[in-house]
Amino acid sequence: MSDRKNSNTKIKLAGGRSGFLVQGSIYAASGILSSLIGLLYRLPLTRIIGDEGNGYYSAAYNVYTIILLLSSYSLPLAVSKMVSARIGTNSYRNADRILAASLVYAGIAGGAGCLVIWFGAEWFADVFLHIPEAAYPLRALAPTVLIVSFLGVCRGYWQGHSTMMPTAVSQVIEQIVNALVSVGMAYFLLSAALRKNLGLQTARAYGAMGGTIGTGAGALAALLLFAAVFLLNRNYLCSRRAEDRTGHLETFREITGVLVLTVVPVILSTAVYNVGGVIDSAFFGHAMFTFGKEAQTAGDYGIYTAKYKLLINVPVMVANSLGSALIPALSRANAARDIERTEAGISSAIRFVMIIAIPSAAGLAVMADPIIPLLFGPGEKAVFMMRLGCMGAVFYSLSTVTNAILQGMSHMRIPVRHALLSLGIHIAILEFLLYVLRLGIFGVVIADMCFALSMCLLNAHSLKKLLHHRQEIRRTFALPAACALVMGAVTELLKLFLQRTSGNIVLCTLLPILAAIAVYAVLLIRSGCLTEQELGMLPKGKALAGIAEKLHLMRKKS
Repeated sequence: MSDRKNSNTKIKLAGGRSGFLVQGSIYAASGILSSLIGLLYRLPLTRIIGDEGNGYYSAAYNVYTIILLLSSYSLPLAVSKMVSARIGTNSYRNADRILAASLVYAGIAGGAGCLVIWFGAEWFADVFLHIPEAAYPLRALAPTVLIVSFLGVCRGYWQGHSTMMPTAVSQVIEQIVNALVSVGMAYFLLSAALRKNLGLQTARAYGAMGGTIGTGAGALAALLLFAAVFLLNRNYLCSRRAEDRTGHLETFREITGVLVLTVVPVILSTAVYNVGGVIDSAFFGHAMFTFGKEAQTAGDYGIYTAKYKLLINVPVMVANSLGSALIPALSRANAARDIERTEAGISSAIRFVMIIAIPSAAGLAVMADPIIPLLFGPGEKAVFMMRLGCMGAVFYSLSTVTNAILQGMSHMRIPVRHALLSLGIHIAILEFLLYVLRLGIFGVVIADMCFALSMCLLNAHSLKKLLHHRQEIRRTFALPAACALVMGAVTELLKLFLQRTSGNIVLCTLLPILAAIAVYAVLLIRSGCLTEQELGMLPKGKALAGIAEKLHLMRKKS
């Protein structure tokens, strides 16, 4: 009797009476914290290896990302989708068989990716990227592919139980270990290279290699955490399997077939969706070489990836988090033919992403001037880059969550087609901007935004055509944009006032950011964009609604 009681408690904790917004918010919170840790550790890392070293680091990381995408990046999504379907029918033994089959798949696919990077590092660096020094950090990333493959299976398994907590905690631990090891190893290896008189360029490549070693160390720490999670839940998992009365046990061949059919479309979609980074690096490097500016290549690309993209990706992380939590929920609602819950989930996900992404873009544009010098030191090129490309935060956030919606509704091939078409548009625009207008790294920024915008438009068309979904415009786009516009104006005025009266860069950054958050929150609630019921859907939402009520911010129901 006690075992049964314990089992029910576990299912409640893991299974989820909380909606995907709560789970997505937990994951988003960990994602934001992880992004902040990533942002903070990149500051000393940038100062150690410089913009040139960041260029080596980012070029290598782009190749690693593509190999990871092709091998195993989609495993969390695929495993969570398959496990969620089995958990929904109390088929626990089949859910565990999916785990076992997925681990075998991860070992094969991740091992292949590891070997490709290890033996192909020089070719990727010399021939493909035109940045020979990138071979050092790229080879250091080879074992990480295998580690992350197993890590992805573990995350997907627990996400399939509609709990994001293990993934959220592992994500934070991964970033903490990554930060400590990256900075320490970068300093150690760069110093060692300088002591051996290998030259500053090679020393920075060694420093970049130290940064990529941290990536593998962080992933390994997260994987060890999941090993502990499985050990702690061993009795619960065993008792659950014992109570399972499922008649048909899926064979490993059947599971592997379904896994491949689920993984491949997601791999193609995600790979094409992210291959832009490698294409940008290769095209930009070739264009700079063609015009005799190859000495600027690593430095400019380092600014683009380690400053602009690093900050832009913070709001996009929220969209990724909601998307990861949304897929199991949509899969269950779709399987149950619950049209009302499906439609509500789609509308809420898109709206909450826009409520965060739109003011983030406005804030990055207005506050680029103090934020970038405060974090990275003087850099007019990075400030202009941020103001030029700030809308990328909105386009990438929206395209990410709509991709997740289509995949969660089993339209796996649609994002692949959209990504291929958008990639073609992206390449054409990039060629024109780099070779005709000769915009250099700013051409990469514009082409990157065009890719994300194309994905948004194509996904929106498919949502309307396939799911008959019409997203509400006023509270999803218009009101957040209006609130963000007012917020931006207030923030700009306060920033200018402080710059003229104080001159303290920390004060000129923190006070306007705090004011921006407060102004936007008040406007969001007062305008009716966020209702009391919607606030209650978030973690600690009832407490937030209570505070808003006491401050007379909540609009009265008519």
